Amino acid sequence: MQRFNTLLKNPELNALHMRTQETQDAQKIWNAIAPDNLAKFSRAGSIKNKQLNVYADNSAVAAKIKLLLPSLLIQLQKQVCEVTAIRVKVQVKSSPQPRRKTPRKLTPAAVSSLKELSEKLAGTALGDALDKLCKTAD
Repeated sequence: MQRFNTLLKNPELNALHMRTQETQDAQKIWNAIAPDNLAKFSRAGSIKNKQLNVYADNSAVAAKIKLLLPSLLIQLQKQVCEVTAIRVKVQVKSSPQPRRKTPRKLTPAAVSSLKELSEKLAGTALGDALDKLCKTAD
Protein backbone atom coordinates (compact mmCIF):
# COMPACT_ATOMS: atom_id res chain seq x y z
CA MET A 1 0.00 0.00 0.00
CA GLN A 2 2.94 2.32 0.64
CA ARG A 3 4.08 2.04 -2.97
CA PHE A 4 0.66 3.09 -4.18
CA ASN A 5 0.61 6.11 -1.84
CA THR A 6 4.06 7.22 -3.00
CA LEU A 7 2.85 6.89 -6.57
CA LEU A 8 -0.04 9.25 -5.82
CA LYS A 9 2.42 11.83 -4.47
CA ASN A 10 4.28 11.86 -7.78
CA PRO A 11 4.43 15.48 -9.07
CA GLU A 12 3.85 14.44 -12.69
CA LEU A 13 0.64 12.67 -11.74
CA ASN A 14 -0.48 15.63 -9.67
CA ALA A 15 0.08 17.96 -12.63
CA LEU A 16 -1.84 15.58 -14.88
CA HIS A 17 -4.67 15.39 -12.35
CA MET A 18 -4.86 19.19 -12.12
CA ARG A 19 -4.98 19.51 -15.91
CA THR A 20 -7.69 16.88 -16.13
CA GLN A 21 -9.70 18.68 -13.46
CA GLU A 22 -9.38 21.98 -15.35
CA THR A 23 -10.59 20.33 -18.55
CA GLN A 24 -13.54 18.76 -16.77
CA ASP A 25 -14.47 22.13 -15.26
CA ALA A 26 -14.27 23.76 -18.69
CA GLN A 27 -16.46 20.99 -20.13
CA LYS A 28 -19.09 21.58 -17.43
CA ILE A 29 -19.12 25.28 -18.26
CA TRP A 30 -19.37 24.55 -22.00
CA ASN A 31 -22.26 22.12 -21.48
CA ALA A 32 -24.07 24.76 -19.44
CA ILE A 33 -23.87 27.50 -22.09
CA ALA A 34 -23.80 25.65 -25.42
CA PRO A 35 -27.01 24.68 -27.21
CA ASP A 36 -27.69 20.94 -26.98
CA ASN A 37 -27.33 20.34 -30.72
CA LEU A 38 -23.84 21.92 -30.67
CA ALA A 39 -22.73 20.45 -27.35
CA LYS A 40 -23.14 16.94 -28.78
CA PHE A 41 -20.65 17.66 -31.55
CA SER A 42 -18.09 19.74 -29.65
CA ARG A 43 -15.88 19.56 -26.59
CA ALA A 44 -14.27 22.14 -24.36
CA GLY A 45 -10.53 22.10 -24.01
CA SER A 46 -8.95 24.29 -21.42
CA ILE A 47 -9.22 27.86 -20.25
CA LYS A 48 -5.90 29.66 -20.64
CA ASN A 49 -5.29 33.38 -20.62
CA LYS A 50 -9.04 34.03 -20.29
CA GLN A 51 -9.65 32.10 -23.50
CA LEU A 52 -11.82 29.00 -23.77
CA ASN A 53 -10.69 26.48 -26.38
CA VAL A 54 -13.54 24.55 -28.01
CA TYR A 55 -13.00 21.61 -30.33
CA ALA A 56 -15.68 20.96 -32.96
CA ASP A 57 -16.16 17.64 -34.73
CA ASN A 58 -16.52 19.27 -38.16
CA SER A 59 -16.37 22.63 -39.89
CA ALA A 60 -20.16 23.08 -39.96
CA VAL A 61 -20.34 22.87 -36.18
CA ALA A 62 -17.36 25.22 -35.89
CA ALA A 63 -19.06 27.76 -38.15
CA LYS A 64 -22.26 27.61 -36.11
CA ILE A 65 -20.31 28.12 -32.87
CA LYS A 66 -18.53 31.11 -34.40
CA LEU A 67 -21.90 32.61 -35.32
CA LEU A 68 -23.06 32.26 -31.73
CA LEU A 69 -19.85 33.60 -30.12
CA PRO A 70 -21.30 36.94 -28.88
CA SER A 71 -24.24 35.28 -27.12
CA LEU A 72 -22.02 32.52 -25.75
CA LEU A 73 -19.63 35.09 -24.29
CA ILE A 74 -22.54 36.90 -22.62
CA GLN A 75 -23.68 33.60 -21.10
CA LEU A 76 -20.13 32.95 -19.86
CA GLN A 77 -20.10 36.33 -18.14
CA LYS A 78 -23.40 35.45 -16.47
CA GLN A 79 -21.75 32.24 -15.24
CA VAL A 80 -19.11 34.47 -13.56
CA CYS A 81 -16.31 33.01 -15.66
CA GLU A 82 -13.25 35.05 -16.45
CA VAL A 83 -13.40 34.22 -20.16
CA THR A 84 -13.10 37.01 -22.70
CA ALA A 85 -12.69 34.91 -25.86
CA ILE A 86 -13.64 31.55 -27.30
CA ARG A 87 -11.29 29.91 -29.76
CA VAL A 88 -12.89 27.28 -32.00
CA LYS A 89 -10.79 24.54 -33.54
CA VAL A 90 -11.91 21.69 -35.77
CA GLN A 91 -10.79 18.31 -34.51
CA VAL A 92 -12.18 15.58 -36.72
CA LYS A 93 -12.69 12.21 -35.13
CA SER A 94 -11.07 9.60 -37.28
CA SER A 95 -13.10 6.45 -37.33
CA PRO A 96 -12.87 4.20 -40.35
CA GLN A 97 -16.06 3.40 -42.16
CA PRO A 98 -17.11 -0.19 -41.62
CA ARG A 99 -16.62 -2.30 -44.70
CA ARG A 100 -19.77 -3.66 -46.20
CA LYS A 101 -19.49 -7.33 -46.92
CA THR A 102 -20.96 -8.24 -50.27
CA PRO A 103 -22.82 -11.53 -50.13
CA ARG A 104 -21.34 -14.08 -52.45
CA LYS A 105 -23.52 -16.51 -54.32
CA LEU A 106 -22.55 -19.78 -55.91
CA THR A 107 -23.36 -20.35 -59.54
CA PRO A 108 -25.74 -23.22 -60.38
CA ALA A 109 -22.84 -25.15 -61.93
CA ALA A 110 -20.82 -24.79 -58.71
CA VAL A 111 -23.77 -25.94 -56.61
CA SER A 112 -24.25 -29.07 -58.78
CA SER A 113 -20.53 -29.88 -58.58
CA LEU A 114 -20.58 -29.52 -54.81
CA LYS A 115 -23.67 -31.75 -54.59
CA GLU A 116 -21.89 -34.47 -56.57
CA LEU A 117 -18.84 -34.21 -54.32
CA SER A 118 -20.93 -34.26 -51.15
CA GLU A 119 -22.67 -37.45 -52.38
CA LYS A 120 -19.27 -39.08 -52.99
CA LEU A 121 -18.09 -38.04 -49.50
CA ALA A 122 -21.36 -38.90 -47.76
CA GLY A 123 -20.93 -39.89 -44.13
CA THR A 124 -17.76 -37.85 -43.61
CA ALA A 125 -17.47 -34.48 -41.91
CA LEU A 126 -16.45 -32.84 -45.19
CA GLY A 127 -19.35 -34.45 -47.02
CA ASP A 128 -21.81 -33.19 -44.39
CA ALA A 129 -20.33 -29.68 -44.56
CA LEU A 130 -20.59 -29.62 -48.37
CA ASP A 131 -24.19 -30.86 -48.17
CA LYS A 132 -25.04 -28.06 -45.73
CA LEU A 133 -23.35 -25.52 -48.03
CA CYS A 134 -25.37 -26.75 -51.00
CA LYS A 135 -28.63 -26.43 -49.08
CA THR A 136 -27.91 -22.83 -48.06
CA ALA A 137 -26.82 -21.91 -51.60
CA ASP A 138 -30.19 -22.91 -53.07
